[in-house]
Amino acid sequence: MKTSLIITTYNSPDRLELVLLTVLAQTEMPDEVLVADDGSGPETAALIRRMAVKCPVPLIHVWHEDCGFRVGTIRNKAIKRASGDYIIQIDGDMMLHPDFVADHKSAAKPGHFIIGSRVSLKKEFTEEVISRKLTLFPILKYWSGMRHAANRLRLPIVPLFFSNLRSQDITYARSSNMAVWKSDLLKVNGYNEDINGWGREDSELSCRLYFAGVKKGYLKFKAVQYHLSHPTNGRSYLDRNTEIMNRTIAARSVWTPNGITKQAK
Repeated sequence: MKTSLIITTYNSPDRLELVLLTVLAQTEMPDEVLVADDGSGPETAALIRRMAVKCPVPLIHVWHEDCGFRVGTIRNKAIKRASGDYIIQIDGDMMLHPDFVADHKSAAKPGHFIIGSRVSLKKEFTEEVISRKLTLFPILKYWSGMRHAANRLRLPIVPLFFSNLRSQDITYARSSNMAVWKSDLLKVNGYNEDINGWGREDSELSCRLYFAGVKKGYLKFKAVQYHLSHPTNGRSYLDRNTEIMNRTIAARSVWTPNGITKQAK
């Protein structure tokens, strides 16, 4: 199984650098890393070039012009470019436990996609992490700087149970910690690019995967990630995007015409 790690980013090179440092510290590297860049400026491109020199696997910069929040579109471009059989997706503000990739690989199962959980770092602690470039969080340290701190516990046996659970809510998804077979993404044509602005692009994809017969697993106490605090994204498109998702549910749609197939290589 060949794995591709896709990291979405937008004009946050300080956070992206920390994320990439935790990628370099993985006990099992993915076969390639793709930064899906939703229109960042030259500072991000320069960072990726610097980090590519240190990276033992290909580090690929997938970029498009900044025309607003188009995370589904840039993810589709990265998915199409990816050479892996199994796609692990994170966001560019999600630092990784050293066993993150290994844990996702061990949970991979044909006909399933996996949703993971995360720990949230508080604002003050995020500022400390960035200024000191902290990349390791020993289990007995920094507890007070985290929300949902119990999620930082890595208990390798427990997820054998959780990974077989399917949420009753087919809209539940978290693309900041999600792994999907590329063949299943192609089956539904990836993300629906009718969805722009923050919200529902991953939930709508989850629905179409469900209607295509791809089951959902929930991975807890494994594949641990740490969410760096940042200002909340605007919600102005949420109602519109929810309406698109609800139409998908009503029609039990599997395929979106506005997806991967429209992307140039």
